[in-house]
Amino acid sequence: MIIRLALPKGSLQSSTIELFKNAGWRIVTSPRSYFPSIDDEDIECALVRAQEISRYVESGIFDIGLTGKDWILENESKVKDVADLIYSKSTSSPARWVLAVAQGSGIKRIEDLEGKKIATELVIFTKKYFSKLGINVDVEFSWGATEVKVADGLVDAIVEITETGSTIKAHNLEIIHELLVTNTKLIANNDSWKDRKKRAKIEQIALMLKSALQAEDMTGLKMNVPKDKLEDIIKILPAMTSPTVASLHNSEWYSVETITEEKQSRDLIPKLLKIGARGIIEYPLKKVL
Repeated sequence: MIIRLALPKGSLQSSTIELFKNAGWRIVTSPRSYFPSIDDEDIECALVRAQEISRYVESGIFDIGLTGKDWILENESKVKDVADLIYSKSTSSPARWVLAVAQGSGIKRIEDLEGKKIATELVIFTKKYFSKLGINVDVEFSWGATEVKVADGLVDAIVEITETGSTIKAHNLEIIHELLVTNTKLIANNDSWKDRKKRAKIEQIALMLKSALQAEDMTGLKMNVPKDKLEDIIKILPAMTSPTVASLHNSEWYSVETITEEKQSRDLIPKLLKIGARGIIEYPLKKVL
């Protein structure tokens, strides 16, 4: 039994390979090949443009793939949605498809686009979105440099993906409407999902990928605490359930261990030292289940 896996080629490629590494799989790419190696005899990999992955998974060329919610909707693909995979460390904010127009154009609302021309890479989704609102627009496909087309007067507006909106602002455009918030998803072919052996492997992959993502913003803290300060320390310690406490051999000290959000540790560690904790160790996590 072989699981055929489509990995996104391009901007998400390196972060996806790093995610699989943290989840327990080592993927090695070559600049001359679209078929990376993976240290799992039950999986075969290929690098594919994210825009096409859902179509290939739906058709059965691949059993599973990682692609964006936006491209699943654009391709109108009928696939099994296995898991949301939000790369929290690779993005500062969610990726959004927005409607942008030239500053000073007089276009302030989405309704003002009636009879206007829009350029986007997300053509099918955009057409359906405006159709549901009853707004007649001319939507054309953009091969790239979409922001420039408004400045050049080729179109009246664009539907473009952004995280911070900085590139859109840099081209003297302003966002007037948000159409879609997207994220990476693990998807499966419906027949593959129905196959008992393949489904078990797909569920294993999903579980480990999610555990690696869960660990991205978490950190472990371990410290020694004197007996008379133990309750004070425990009161301020965050934990997924409760901290682990173990007595040290022939001592009035305890070993205390917990898991917390990484950003919390910068404020927490000084407080722990002030109360009386010593030998504090902070360590990264690869998986949290």
